[in-house]
Amino acid sequence: SKVRLADIFYVARPNENLAYQNRINAKHLDFLVCDPVTMQPLLGIELDDSSHQRSDRQERDDFVVEVFKVAKLPLLQIPARREYNQREIAALVVPILKEKLQSVNAPLPSDAPTQSADVPVCPKCGIPMVLRTASQGEHQGRQFYGCRNYPNCRQMKPFTPSKS
Repeated sequence: SKVRLADIFYVARPNENLAYQNRINAKHLDFLVCDPVTMQPLLGIELDDSSHQRSDRQERDDFVVEVFKVAKLPLLQIPARREYNQREIAALVVPILKEKLQSVNAPLPSDAPTQSADVPVCPKCGIPMVLRTASQGEHQGRQFYGCRNYPNCRQMKPFTPSKS
């Protein structure tokens, strides 16, 4: 709960886009639902109380909605209440999570390399790494394992193709 937007999103070239960096640094989200294995964000949840009717707050909300839209991350805005019904909340959250998880776990194209069960785990983050291909430099074209949390985590491990 109470997650800072800057902990979820990054601003490309933050030195050149300082205004946007400052805007996301100063804003928080009520809840963030993450994949329990990879810790990838799946859904943001905002509880909108009566303060969200003020014009300055609506401006802030529009900015947050746009950030989530650009990042292609769903944002659920729920009216704030004294009590919540678990079934009502589940009815709102579950369809979004199912759709998000289906898009994340979509089958790989037939020409994509498949990852076996021996995919390494990032030593820093403790999550499964992804197979990547170097796009430049002396190792251009070579495959390696990189952390899913790149660019925040830059851990890498060598990839050794299996002999078949």
